[in-house]
Amino acid sequence: MNVNYTLTLPGAKAPEYATAGSAAADLFAVLDAPLTVPPMGRALVPTGVAIQLPGPEYVALVCARSGLAVKRGLTLSNGVGVIDSDYRGAIQVGLVNLSDAPCTIQTGERVAQLMVMPVARCAFTFAEQLDSTERGEGGFGSTGRL
Repeated sequence: MNVNYTLTLPGAKAPEYATAGSAAADLFAVLDAPLTVPPMGRALVPTGVAIQLPGPEYVALVCARSGLAVKRGLTLSNGVGVIDSDYRGAIQVGLVNLSDAPCTIQTGERVAQLMVMPVARCAFTFAEQLDSTERGEGGFGSTGRL
């Protein structure tokens, strides 16, 4: 599959797969100066990349980088970013610092991963009641498994 992209900022880099087995491509920060995110603080990091998905049957997901999250406490402020097929603006990455120390991001640093996935569009049909299951309405650990 081909995904067209443009670079919207000087110094921006194309999304790049780190290895042949990578499921997602890295996104890189494009900053005028290093950006320090304070403990429990948030920041919006520009990537300077805009994409064009092949059509509404695809979505691009912006995912956290595990190394940033585990080693430095930086993860996505919105969990997973959703880029719809009709969005043409530049991708920005919302980060939150969950650590107890300030964390500085440098220009060119990998800040997130971009994954393109198929979309299953649904027809939502009202029902007076739903079929019962063994689990029922149990959630939030109700199965006894973590």
